[in-house]
Amino acid sequence: MSFESIKQLLAPDMSIVDGVIRARLHSDVVLVNQVGEYIISSGGKRLRPALVVLSAKAFGYSGNHYHNLAAVVEFIHTATLLHDDVVDESELRRGRATASALFGNAASVLVGDFLYSRAFQMMVEVNDMRVMQTLADATNVIAEGEVLQLLNCHDAGVDAANYLHVIHCKTAKLFEAAMRLGAILAGMDAATEEAAAKYGMHLGTAFQLVDDVLDYSADELQTGKHLGDDLAEGKPTLPLIYAMQHSSAEQAAVVRDAIEQGDVEKFVEVLQIIHATGALDFTRQQAMREAEFACAAIAPLPDTKYKQCLLELAHFAATRQF
Repeated sequence: MSFESIKQLLAPDMSIVDGVIRARLHSDVVLVNQVGEYIISSGGKRLRPALVVLSAKAFGYSGNHYHNLAAVVEFIHTATLLHDDVVDESELRRGRATASALFGNAASVLVGDFLYSRAFQMMVEVNDMRVMQTLADATNVIAEGEVLQLLNCHDAGVDAANYLHVIHCKTAKLFEAAMRLGAILAGMDAATEEAAAKYGMHLGTAFQLVDDVLDYSADELQTGKHLGDDLAEGKPTLPLIYAMQHSSAEQAAVVRDAIEQGDVEKFVEVLQIIHATGALDFTRQQAMREAEFACAAIAPLPDTKYKQCLLELAHFAATRQF
């Protein structure tokens, strides 16, 4: 089963989710509508809301709350993107100007706040304390992850364990919550719920590891962002950490200085060091390892087309080129 066939299978449900997103995005404040519609319509893989749908169906849920919760997850994700682009001073996302570049930082931050608060209004409507706890906890952990990443910027002393902790908080936590929501809705026992969450956490980690690879290797037209953005922002991601640990003292000093100064003028030299040390291959291997952990977590699930989708998504997250 390919990623495209997964999208086709989920298309009817995702069409409903998109309808919910647009209906609940509406505000009497015109700027909220403009910024929200701009970022929501800018593309993206919609992996996080798709996970809510897949999890609910894989666990046999027959109600209709999962469409609303999928929209909630997308709103939380979109709010983090709006805030991220302000913090990172990013100009491009998915090949288009970021909302902050187009509408300004203040509008992006405030509309991000609107999306967070709208998400909480919607999750309350489900009237399930476990749902609210899962999403409230996830949102708090994501915010902590953002602060940790900010503290790590331009710090060449960050090690792999610290880096992985940040991406578990910043990225993987929402994947984890999305999977947990389906299990909660379906009334699964605690062990099954934890297995679902574990799948999501490892999937999200694999996804972020590959994102960090693509920042040094992707086709800019495919990713819609500039190569070297992470280096410009001084982010010590795993390819850089590995390269510093497996290069000569002189090469390590080049990478260290580039991180500390956010020096994109050294991008070509840093890229040569990354390739020479096999840092991208190593990071890809770590992503594949995370994908294998994700698949192992859901091994006990009944063998349905939705389980097959989850297994394929793990493979896609670790092997994608965009």
